[in-house]
Amino acid sequence: MGHGGGGALSAELVEHLFAPAFGGELLSQMGDSATLTLGGARLAFSTDSYVVRPLFFPGGSIGDLAVNGTVNDLAMSGAEPAYLSCGFILEEGVEVAVVARVAEALGAAARAAGVEVATGDTKVVEAGHGDGIYLNTAGIGVVPDGVDLRPQRVRPGDVVIVSGEIGLHGVAIMSVREGLEFGVDIESDCAALGGLVRSMLAVTPDVHVLRDPTRGGLAASLNEIAAASGTGVVIEETKVPVPPAVANACAILGLDPLYVANEGKLVAFVPREQADAVLDALRAHPLGRHAAVIGEAVEAHPGLVVARTGFGGTRVVDLPLGEQLPRIC
Repeated sequence: MGHGGGGALSAELVEHLFAPAFGGELLSQMGDSATLTLGGARLAFSTDSYVVRPLFFPGGSIGDLAVNGTVNDLAMSGAEPAYLSCGFILEEGVEVAVVARVAEALGAAARAAGVEVATGDTKVVEAGHGDGIYLNTAGIGVVPDGVDLRPQRVRPGDVVIVSGEIGLHGVAIMSVREGLEFGVDIESDCAALGGLVRSMLAVTPDVHVLRDPTRGGLAASLNEIAAASGTGVVIEETKVPVPPAVANACAILGLDPLYVANEGKLVAFVPREQADAVLDALRAHPLGRHAAVIGEAVEAHPGLVVARTGFGGTRVVDLPLGEQLPRIC
């Protein structure tokens, strides 16, 4: 299970098994999507699979996740998402009404994100060999001229910005899966981030890198960027926006909010001179009203992420081994 959690085990599987087997220059980009040129156009191309349990949760469903997760991977390349494919893998015995409910949610999410489901596939596996419904989606989008988002562009002095409160998706999934109550309703932050990215790039196309911190949470995304850029990252723990309900739930369960998954947030590394303008643009958008500066890229400890705590100390924020909460997307 750890190999599918988006942490160190996943990275080892990709680096030592899949990448050597597949080869190719494009695969070596290792971003949320691959950026390629076809017929003179710059395209972003991404694929993802969704095995979340339960299929429906506060704030969304597996159908919403399938669209928003793929659209967001494209948006992290600065692309304007355009088309999706969708594959349904159904377990024998799942009710047609449940399949219809998921399909309707997926279609509504696609329309809301401004993308079209252009092709698809359906397979059925024997009872006991699935979990109701699994989905796979792939997406294609166009990257505007002048946009170049990749971790290799990060430089010491870049400001780290997160677009809002973290940890909501993972805690929402856990609460319904385990029947836990925390005194307040917690909903997933599942959302398409294309509009939010457009608002940032309208201020400056010179954003260096974007990531949506899904599996492995904010910690995994920061570690991936630090490793790929060869810079260190320092964050101020008290400046990371963690909603009280998530903080309380994590405290009860012994979890670190930095490692809890999100489905409607992004982290950005931007030049310091552009940071205020980008932050204002984020806060002017409904999905970015809680955006905050949480740290910076530094020359020291390249490839390492460090958090300054509220007690005046520091701690290393490692890449997680697996996933604190499995099957969250």
